[in-house]
Parts: sequence; C-alpha cells; structure tokens
Amino acid sequence: MYPYNPHSQKAEEFINHEEILETLAYAEENKHNIPLIDSIIEKAKLRKGLSHREAMVLLDCDIPEKNEEIYALAKQIKQDFYGNRIVMFAPLYLSNYCVNGCVYCPYHAKNKHIRRKKLTQEEIVREVTALQDMGHKRLALETGEDPVNNPIEYVLESIQTIYSIKHKNGAIRRVNVNIAATTVENYRKLKEAGIGTYILFQETYHKESYERLHPTGPKHDYAYHTEAMDRAMEGGIDDVGIGVLFGLELYRYEFAGLLMHAEHLESVFGVGPHTISVPRIRHADDIDPSAFDNGIDDDTFAKIVACIRVAVPYTGMIVSTRESQESRERVLSLGVSQISGGSSTSVGGYYEKEAEEDNSAQFDVSDNRTLDEIVKWLMDLGYVPSFCTACYREGRTGDRFMSLCKSGQIQNCCLPNALMTLKEYLIDYAAPKTKEIGEKLILEEIKSIPKEKIQEIVRKNLVEIEKGNRDFRF
Repeated sequence: MYPYNPHSQKAEEFINHEEILETLAYAEENKHNIPLIDSIIEKAKLRKGLSHREAMVLLDCDIPEKNEEIYALAKQIKQDFYGNRIVMFAPLYLSNYCVNGCVYCPYHAKNKHIRRKKLTQEEIVREVTALQDMGHKRLALETGEDPVNNPIEYVLESIQTIYSIKHKNGAIRRVNVNIAATTVENYRKLKEAGIGTYILFQETYHKESYERLHPTGPKHDYAYHTEAMDRAMEGGIDDVGIGVLFGLELYRYEFAGLLMHAEHLESVFGVGPHTISVPRIRHADDIDPSAFDNGIDDDTFAKIVACIRVAVPYTGMIVSTRESQESRERVLSLGVSQISGGSSTSVGGYYEKEAEEDNSAQFDVSDNRTLDEIVKWLMDLGYVPSFCTACYREGRTGDRFMSLCKSGQIQNCCLPNALMTLKEYLIDYAAPKTKEIGEKLILEEIKSIPKEKIQEIVRKNLVEIEKGNRDFRF
C-alpha cells in the first residue's frame, strides 16, 4: 500500500487508490450536506479552484437547486476567464500502426482487418494543404505506438514538414502532439521541434482496470504511462494536456483521478495542465462501446464538465467530434474552450475522403459538419471562433500563460487575437453567409476589448487584413 502524496512523482502515490476510495465515500456521505455544499460553492466563487474531494462532493450532489447553482457558477467562471471565445483545431492522424493491445481501440495489434496506413512526408503535405484550405491553423498530431513504424524521428520530421507548408494564405501555426508516453530525452526533442501542447490521455486512472484494458504492449505499464507528464515537463514542455476516456471505468473514480493528476502537476511544477479532455468511448472498427458497461449519459457528462470548470478554473477544456452537435452545444457554456471541427479520424482522410469500406479510422465521428458549418453555428450561438496561436508563439506558455489568465490580462490578448484570426478566416475561407454573420460579430465584439488603445490597434489591423496582410497578434 502506498501513501497518498501529491508531491511525489510516483504514480501510485499521486494517483492513490485508497485516497480515491476515501474521496468517493466522503462525497457519498456528504452529497446532501447543504452547509458543506454551500461552503464549497462559496470557495469556488473565489476562482482559485477546489480540491478533488471538494469537487467530488459537488459532482455527487443531487439536490436540484444546488446543481443549478453549480451550473450557473461554471458558466460564469467560463465567461470570466475565456469569454465567449472557442478555439478551433483539427486532429491529423499520421499512422495507425500500433503494437499495443488496448481492448477499446481499433488500432490494437490483433486487429487484422483494419487497413494499416502511415503517411509519407509527401502525403502529409497533401493532408495539411487540405486542412489549410479549410482554414485550420492548429493541429493535434495523432499516431499509434510502434517504435519501428512510428519512431520519434518520424514524428519530428512530420512536425518540421507541417510547419514548412505555406499554401495561399494558409499556415499551421501550432502543432500539438498526442503520442505515446516516452522518455525525457524525446520530450526535449519535441520541445525543440516547436510543439505546442503535449497531450496524453490516461484512459483510466484505476490501475487494475488499466492493466486489464491494456493487456499487451508498452502501454501496459501503468506507472510509466501515468508519470509521462512529469517527464514531459522535465523535458521542458510547459503545456501538457490530460484526459480520461469516460466509459472504461466508473466515472466517479475517473473524475477524482483526473483532478488529483491536475493537483499533482500544480504542486510539483507550479502549473497544472494546460488542457483537460473529456472524451467518451465511441463505436469504431472492431470496437463495440456497449461492451463497456460504464458509459455515462448526457446529463452526467454535462455535470462532469461543470464540476471540472469550477475545480480548475484556468484550465482549457476540450470536446472533440466524438460528441454530437447537441452534446457539444450543451457543454460549451459550462466550461469547454476548445473544439475540433471538420475532423477526420482516418489516416489520410482529409485529402481523400475515405470510402465507407475503408476502415482506417480510430473512432466514429458524431459531428460530421464542415469547419465552415461549425464556425457559423458557433457565431449563431454568440461565440467567437478563434484560430489564435499567439500565446504559444509569443512564449506565453506554462506559468506565464496561467499568471496572465489569473490576473484577467488575458482578455487584452485573447479577444483581439481571436477577432483578427476570425477576420482572416472570413476573408480567406468562409462561405458568404458565414462571412456576413462574422463581420457583424467582429464589429460588436471589438467593443468588449477592455483597453481603448487595443481596440484602435485591432481596427487598424482588420483593415490591413482586408488588404491581404496576415498574422497580426498581441
């Protein structure tokens, strides 16, 4: 038995099984304790976050009027720190070769009927050009774990290729990377290659379940996988993104583990995760999600998002096209700050749309709309779609980003940058109706920029963008 210690860099101490069980019992005992719930909500209003145990009480609370307070607070905190901006990105699958045996993923090594594919550098150019033609500026690289087919050198070369592609007015300005847990040395190489965020989902924090769900391959090693973010930060990567795959294990356990991981990073490195992702298991080739009996309904999903938002107010939250339009719309106001759009989960699926019988995808996409349709939808809802990558390129990462966010100064950077990158999108890529709605939105949103001087600069830059100039940023 290991003692609970958030300062430890040993997986079973900072994600401690006994601590999680005690947390779940405490929350169950106190889910109707109104004075305690009120005190936790009052603490959350200070915008300094909650402990995993406090957040668990809110998640378990089933008193309707208290839940309404939690939802209202989540919406207000989201508005305070992220405004109505929603950052856009797309995944780019480089290869589905994989040596692991993960039972929930179609890439697993024993799947003999999935079409295995790995992009050449020339094919990457075609894929990225297609993504640029949609209007994307930010990608998340995805690849299976295979030291022969997908070595770190291949990933590094691919990043270099992506950053080098300039097509019309298009450019990928930030490449986030979601690859298997690796060494400090390899994380250092990724940092030197200019990646944005390093993303790795834990899948499940329950060690026994983790080992059962990952029966073979290097991913079977629970500690090595769980300690990956520590190695990434030691390798110089400031921004890391964590997440679990809801549906593999009981959601209450995962929720506690997720927040304990965030607390651990904060306590050891002085900065928590840059993003938290909340994917739910979906159908895919060779994978039936009904085989996993821990799925969560939409109401529970919304409550999880709201409770994460009040517990870690400064952390970005990501929802992908795994979720339907209806599900995504519901959680946007509760805490989500980044979404993917126009996504393909197939290797090579942007340049050539995959034929139905061609099964190289990692999972089925629930939101199949184009990027332009999603941009228009967001603006119809009153959101500002943002293609901004300025903080990463200006060195506002890690604790520097968080300090700006906590002070509220981020509003003088993020909203102007969002509006200017939206203007680029409207001119270069948008359908006529999307452009019409967007131009009106930009004129209205400029008034929300706190400093008049910055408003003036934005207006001048918008004129320059009309003339064909690009890439203005604060």
